[in-house]
Amino acid sequence: MSTGPFVWYELMTTDPKAAMAFYTDVVGWKTEAFPGPAGPEPYTMWVGSQGPLGGVMTLPEEAKKMGAPPHWMGHVEVDDLAGAVAKVKELGGQIYVPPTDIPTVGAFSVIADPQGASLSLFKPSQAMAPHQEKAGEFCWRELMTSDAAAALKFYSAVCGWNLESEMDMGPMGKYLIYGQNGKQYGGMMNKPAEMPVSAWGYYVDVEDLDAALKRATDKGAKLMNGPMEVPGGARIAQLVDPQGAFFALHSLTKK
Repeated sequence: MSTGPFVWYELMTTDPKAAMAFYTDVVGWKTEAFPGPAGPEPYTMWVGSQGPLGGVMTLPEEAKKMGAPPHWMGHVEVDDLAGAVAKVKELGGQIYVPPTDIPTVGAFSVIADPQGASLSLFKPSQAMAPHQEKAGEFCWRELMTSDAAAALKFYSAVCGWNLESEMDMGPMGKYLIYGQNGKQYGGMMNKPAEMPVSAWGYYVDVEDLDAALKRATDKGAKLMNGPMEVPGGARIAQLVDPQGAFFALHSLTKK
């Protein structure tokens, strides 16, 4: 077991059936029923070329009551869930869902960092093979937060992440690239004033950004930013899906 890598991505949405049709068309994923009990409703997995990579479920009522919109949530592997949750509390984070067992799968806890962004800490019951980053896989995990430096310090303590490099974004401050052992997982930066809350965003790699973007907007997604080039020659576009969940597309090569 290890601590630190993102190993699962879950879409919590108001209309799972419509969301499945949307992402299947836009990204090319297949869907597959989870084989076994997974809670109060059937659980559907997203399946890429390297096997299952996440799932989709109805946005829980308790999340709606807290004002949570449809959203993607990353699950970060930890080898000591109780210890990680205790560290979250010690450092001023919140526990939205206390450690909860999923039969045959593992245990998870939904937490929020001190700036308010939420994700899931997950201890699998058996080792999960890492996915190679290629088309159809999540390739970048970005935190827009009220205090990027404080957030990195928090996640370093809870998840074992390190500062791999940083870029000066001028008036927007520094873009902090985090990861482990030379592998970059994503970036953190201070959010713009007009963004109401700190939040995570997840980027899916696609072969052809323009074609995927057209499929997304034709199906009702709203383009928020882009398409634009980012350092390294890649291109990105940030969108909101038809149910209201933020996601982003990324193309490793220019198309």
